[in-house]
Amino acid sequence: MKTLILVRHAKSSWEFNMNDHDRPLNERGISDANLISKHLKEQKLEIDLVLTSDAVRAKSTAKIVVANLNIDASTFHMEKNLYDFSGKNLVRVIQNCENSVDTLMIFGHNHAVTAFVNTYGTILIDNVPTCGVVIITFNIKDWKDLIKGETITTLFPKDFKK
Repeated sequence: MKTLILVRHAKSSWEFNMNDHDRPLNERGISDANLISKHLKEQKLEIDLVLTSDAVRAKSTAKIVVANLNIDASTFHMEKNLYDFSGKNLVRVIQNCENSVDTLMIFGHNHAVTAFVNTYGTILIDNVPTCGVVIITFNIKDWKDLIKGETITTLFPKDFKK
């Protein structure tokens, strides 16, 4: 059994004139990353590996969540191929994970995140929001054998705001 925790990066800033890759989180993004961390912590997941896009907004989201969940820094790695919007690289990155990784956490981008959860999960989601989390389990032993799994949890910031 394999578990994938897929996180769309938190809300980024459009305030500055810079290239897409370098956009930082805005205040809401930082707040949402802390909020979603609190609810992820309640899931009591044993995370074996954390991979993040090397885009600033994804790295920043991942660093907040990893720190708040007290995940060992040695399990945290940047993966440039996750700076992906189509989803093809996202699938390849997952399929290339070592089999010793049972619980994988990935920080990425839309459209890739929404396309993945709708292809491989069991709940249709129109649009995974910024800082949205979708957890899918797969009845496989090898990530290379990725097949449709079961969506077991969705955590979206709006669900925790009054």
